[in-house]
Amino acid sequence: MKRIASVLLFLLTTPLLAEEMSDATLRSETNLLWMCIAAFLVFFMQAGFAFVEAGFTRAKNAVNILMKNVADFSVGGLAFFLFGFGIMFGPHLLEGLGFGNPVPFSFFESTDGKPDPNKFGFLLFQMVFCGTAATISSGAMAERTKFHAYLVYSLLASGFVYPVFGSLAWSNLFDSETAGFLVNLGFIDFAGSTVVHSVGAWLGLAGTIVLGPRIGKFRSDGKIIPIFGHNMSMAALGMFILWFGWYGFNPGSTVAVDGGAFAFVAVTTTLAACAGALGSMFLSWTLFRRPDISMVINGALAGLVAITAPCYDVDAFASIIIGFVAGLVVVGGVILLDHMRIDDPVGAVSVHGFAGVWGTLSVGLFAHPSYGSGSKGLFYGGDWSLLGIQAAGVGIAFIWALGMGLIIALALKYTIGLRVSEEEEIEGLDILEHGNEAYPEQV
Repeated sequence: MKRIASVLLFLLTTPLLAEEMSDATLRSETNLLWMCIAAFLVFFMQAGFAFVEAGFTRAKNAVNILMKNVADFSVGGLAFFLFGFGIMFGPHLLEGLGFGNPVPFSFFESTDGKPDPNKFGFLLFQMVFCGTAATISSGAMAERTKFHAYLVYSLLASGFVYPVFGSLAWSNLFDSETAGFLVNLGFIDFAGSTVVHSVGAWLGLAGTIVLGPRIGKFRSDGKIIPIFGHNMSMAALGMFILWFGWYGFNPGSTVAVDGGAFAFVAVTTTLAACAGALGSMFLSWTLFRRPDISMVINGALAGLVAITAPCYDVDAFASIIIGFVAGLVVVGGVILLDHMRIDDPVGAVSVHGFAGVWGTLSVGLFAHPSYGSGSKGLFYGGDWSLLGIQAAGVGIAFIWALGMGLIIALALKYTIGLRVSEEEEIEGLDILEHGNEAYPEQV
């Protein structure tokens, strides 16, 4: 009875409380709630990355991959709070480019000295995006990286490399008066195909180039030896977790419920993922004479990555095309990297790098004047200028992230060491790096 009485009291008093609350306050707090819920969804994507990467690697390295994913967000979250957030959104030191500096804790307080909920909500939302970018490189560098070296790599990626590029493209999100170089050009990357995914992928590409391929991947006679992941059930579940989390990533980037734009963004996101899975399925079926589950998983993720930039600015039919092409791109990317003798165990560079490039460029082709920002893509009455701006953003991200990744990886290689020994790689990193095994009963 007490519980029933409490519910009745709540229902009776809620309209009175709503009347006392101004429309502006109610709208502001509703938007803040939506932004935080979206942040929670994006954080849950860490579980998806952990499962996809663990499933795509061998059983002897499963614990190592799980440890990397835990450490990515733990190290990266603190680094982004202490340094990265200020570089992206803090008081600008270099006004022309938009670089900031670390912000004092008082930055998150209101004028009366109390915590500012909106600033804390925005910090959390950006922190989980940073965590996504940082964890992408762990898959590309899997199965042969020293754990302590990877922690340094992740720290620098989260605290410096990602925030610097983010300041060029997104610095106006918190304060409309502070705009970075790409913002002023008119670069459009609504939820981060380039800012988050491609930056993370190019960091991973740099790491895997410096590391070199896994033992046995490429033979001296030029033959490529497939190294299968140990658990496709885990990888598929990880993909669905990521897909679910993407509803925080893309629709959540509206950071507001006003106007309901998150609804059509959710639809374009969903359609692109479906089309991406089918695109990779059909191409792998054609090339390999069988539909490859790993390609289909990565195809769905590629569709999600590709639509992340244009999801707010394209219609439903364009999102299908964008996703389908992304599915083709990811299969082609995996084949290309193999022939270049670049060993990416989980396909992270193809999924997040190549598909991210395609998705960002697609804004210049498919941006619909009736959607989102009102920009016109080439196929909807626009000229070549928007496509050129998008290409500039893609190019700057590639040069910055790959260049800094190579500098960091080479510095680690020649100081504390980046790659484990041959004996450790053959034995597996789980026991030697962490003293544990994912499946001890099978040993």
